[in-house]
Amino acid sequence: MATLLYIEASPRKDRSHSIRTAQAFLESYTTENPGDTVDTLDLWSETLPAFDGEMINAKYSLMHGGSPSGDEQTAWAEVTGIFRRFEAADKYLFSVPMWNFSIPYVLKHYIDVITQPGLAWSFSPETGYSGLVDGRVAAIYSSAGVYHEGSGAEAFDQQKPYFEAWLAFIGISDVSRVVCAPMLGAPDDVAKAEAEAITAAKELAATF
Repeated sequence: MATLLYIEASPRKDRSHSIRTAQAFLESYTTENPGDTVDTLDLWSETLPAFDGEMINAKYSLMHGGSPSGDEQTAWAEVTGIFRRFEAADKYLFSVPMWNFSIPYVLKHYIDVITQPGLAWSFSPETGYSGLVDGRVAAIYSSAGVYHEGSGAEAFDQQKPYFEAWLAFIGISDVSRVVCAPMLGAPDDVAKAEAEAITAAKELAATF
């Protein structure tokens, strides 16, 4: 049995294209994998800690071979607890809407909290950076506009390149992508694009 961590980054819930597509994925996935555990992390319902001075000091203590002390230890324990939930999963599902050409700030906040030395990554002068996380990812992206190759607007898409670069940095290379776009246009066109994304999500989930 495996654990799938579903990380939800849209606050729009049943009005969200990325969430509706992710829910279709989950329905197919649970049908095919009834013994697996699905852990849902709604970033809009979580109280993530501010990545403040004490956390930064703890991070740099570790990076320079030291150990956090005092208030730094308390701050680092909170970071570690959040990371352990992430690390405990075998597979990941992310629903990621595009905000201002990139990802929602709550998802960036979560990434900033868990992407820490000794947890998500390590560094050595000889080999450079190494990711410490393993797993399989399904990323459900949605966007209002059209940013695919050949569209002329590729440079504006900082959603998928950033998110997948982060996954690679922490060690995850097995990434499947479902794109729900464009979500701005004639109603029939939007419905068709979403239906195609839902079909793709169900097919991916059946073998995930």
